[in-house]
Amino acid sequence: MAIDPLLADILVCPLSKASLKEIDGALVSTDPETRMRYRIEGAIPVMLVDEGERMPMDEWKEAMARG
Repeated sequence: MAIDPLLADILVCPLSKASLKEIDGALVSTDPETRMRYRIEGAIPVMLVDEGERMPMDEWKEAMARG
């Protein structure tokens, strides 16, 4: 489920403070150093660094190209 666009506009990655893109039901950091992905549960993003997932570089590049 997608998150509210107004909320998406103000959220940033809690680790790098980079902007986020909603891709495949998750929020993905645009920072190539951290490459964090945060899941969305019932339209609520789980923005905890410990709950996020560091994406492999090739997967992150593919996601950025799609998003």
